[in-house]
Amino acid sequence: MKKIKSNKKSKILISPFNQTDSLEENQDSESQIQKMNYPASIVTDNGKYKTHCLTIAGEIEGHNYCSNNVKTTKYEYVIPQLVAIEQEPSIDGLLVLINTIGGDVEAGLALAEIVAGMKKPTVSMVIGGGHSIGAPLAVAANVSFIAKSASIMLHPVRMDGTNLNVPQTFNYFQRMQDRITAFVSENSKISPKRFRQLIRNTKELSGDVGTVLDGTQAVEEGLIDHTGNISQSFDCLYELIDKKKKAKCKTKK
Repeated sequence: MKKIKSNKKSKILISPFNQTDSLEENQDSESQIQKMNYPASIVTDNGKYKTHCLTIAGEIEGHNYCSNNVKTTKYEYVIPQLVAIEQEPSIDGLLVLINTIGGDVEAGLALAEIVAGMKKPTVSMVIGGGHSIGAPLAVAANVSFIAKSASIMLHPVRMDGTNLNVPQTFNYFQRMQDRITAFVSENSKISPKRFRQLIRNTKELSGDVGTVLDGTQAVEEGLIDHTGNISQSFDCLYELIDKKKKAKCKTKK
């Protein structure tokens, strides 16, 4: 498959490290995807397929900056990267590695919606933790994995800062929670009723509401598809790519 090449020198518009980076003449778009964002993003090649491995780690940063001592995933950098991966012909599939404590709800949902809407095969794997808004990100892929030692914390939507204690605030939180519940249930095997039961559980967490699921429990609840490891995640991704390419061949015939 031919790579897309640029005939003119172009500038990378979004880069967390150097806003003045530029691409050399005839540099392909695959390299641009890698330069566009932080190093926790690599293209892998098994000799047959090229896949992109993206890491969602730390706190998912939204419209406000987190403190300097917090590791973050900046959604405004990941969004254009996901778009570029979807449009890059040389990349056959996407593996998303997740180890997050959660973060900004709307930012996390934005990333999850993009992954769920991609035509390219996608596989997610939770390592360490996929807490809070990390759960929608985990289920957004075509197939989801979780390490047996990993966990997912489910809890209701909450907001930092000053909030007015009025019915409108409660209704806003409820609508946002309904959006998350709908997305998770539509992209996994867990029912909306069961998901609400888990986030409203008062017997699991000390001084908080919610549930912590380990890898096996997350699969038993239907939230995640399989327990597994990195090699099984890649094997699954290659299978999805195979099926898509075979389907394309049948369509052409």
